Order: sequence, then structure tokens, then C-alpha cells
Amino acid sequence: MERWPALELASTIRHDGDGGVTDDLATPHGVTQWLQAQADLLPDHVPAGETTADEDLRTQIVGLRQAVRALFARAVSPAPPSAADSRQLMPADQAVAHLNTVAARETVVPQLVWPPDGAPAVRLLSTEDDPTVRLTAFLARAAIDFLNGPQLSRLRACSAPRCVRYFVKSHGRQEWCKPSCGNRARAARHYRRRRTAADGDSHSV
Repeated sequence: MERWPALELASTIRHDGDGGVTDDLATPHGVTQWLQAQADLLPDHVPAGETTADEDLRTQIVGLRQAVRALFARAVSPAPPSAADSRQLMPADQAVAHLNTVAARETVVPQLVWPPDGAPAVRLLSTEDDPTVRLTAFLARAAIDFLNGPQLSRLRACSAPRCVRYFVKSHGRQEWCKPSCGNRARAARHYRRRRTAADGDSHSV
């Protein structure tokens, strides 16, 4: 299954399996663990696997997540946003400005690479020495790329009870982010139908 850094970042707010919501980025240690888990999605000049997050980096990444989730909520409209976003969202124009500002903190220049026995190619070279700036700028640019990509039209907020995830539909009939959410949603529908039928029977007596 394809993974996107922006969607992975948004998914750090998730159902905890016990009726509540958990935040994987609630502590610097949680941020460090999350970055290590995303190492395969990050370019070589962003050594996230070697990064130990502090409170400042945590705050910056959480701010990017707020912007991403605000724009995800806008993207799925007029359908409801994630339940975790229904009460308080960063204004969309502020979210756009925040992503653009963070992305612009790192200057990246194209470099031509043309080995003697291969074809020419272009790689992007960062001129930024601060690894924190490189990391946050990459996450902002990844979010911009996601929001400008073809997958945006397939972005949905999972409607299963208690789920707060966004997901990209992999096929036309997909309604939930994962099979367990589908099972929970179908069970909830079945329960509601039985309650409705039972209420109807009691009123007819």
C-alpha cells in the first residue's frame, strides 16, 4: 500500500482502540519514535532515523500536522471532516500560509548528475545546514505535493465509529480506512436497525 508523509503525519492522531483518541506526537519521545518509523519515506538529506526530538521540534511538527489536517478537512468537504477535527480547526488560509512559510525555510537547488555509463538525471541539493529545518521543510513540501496531487480527489475521512483517520481510497467502493473499521461500522448499523425495530415493536403494543 502506498504511503504519503502528509497522510502519515495526519494519522498520528488516531483511535486508541478503547473508545478514545491518542496522539502519537504528545511527547518528544513519541515524535522521535514516529520519525524513526518514517525513515524510509524521507530523503537522504533528512536523517530522521538519527534525530532525537526535543520540545521545540515537537511543537513545529505538531503545527504542521494542524495545518495538514485543516486542509484535509477542507479537501473532503462537503463531507464531514474527521471527528477529531470537527470542533477546532486552523483556518484554511492560515494553514496554507503556514505550509508555504515552513517549506520556504530551506533552499533546495537542482544538480545535474550524468555518470559516464548512464543517463543524465537531476537531484535536489539542500543548502541548509540545520537538520531540523531540513526535516520540517521536507514535511511541509510533502504536504504541498500531496494536496496538489491526483490522490487528493480520493482523500476521505473514515466514518467508522470512533475512527479519526483520513485515508486515500484504493478502490471505488471503499468506505473505511481499514477492514476493522468496516466491521465496526457494519456492527453499529446492525445494532441501530435492531434498536429501531425493537422501538417500533414496543410502540405498536
